[in-house]
Amino acid sequence: MKLVHHRADTPLTLTGHGPGFVLIDQIKYTESLVLSPERLQPIWASRLELLEERHFAELLDFDPELVLLGSGARFRFPDWGLTRPLLERAIGLEVMDTAAACRTYSILASEGRRVVAALIIEPVS
Repeated sequence: MKLVHHRADTPLTLTGHGPGFVLIDQIKYTESLVLSPERLQPIWASRLELLEERHFAELLDFDPELVLLGSGARFRFPDWGLTRPLLERAIGLEVMDTAAACRTYSILASEGRRVVAALIIEPVS
């Protein structure tokens, strides 16, 4: 994963996506990541099956009002028990495939919402 020099006065923008990648400010990322308008960091799990409750708790550091979980190329739900840290803080969680999460993130971020996208990016075979 490349590191991005980010100026605090310009939000990070998801500028594209496709099989096995997302573009953030026109830079291509092929590994799973967590994105907010202010922050970009590698994701804690590269597959949905590797998610743990502590991973959802770490999303609280982003101070989101809503979390979008892109589950990869296919729409799949995580074990709902793992999402307890978000539920206890009344933070919304929407699960969808990664392409849909990218589209939804772009809309909500452009509206100034405190949205975080945890995007699982699966390698293309």
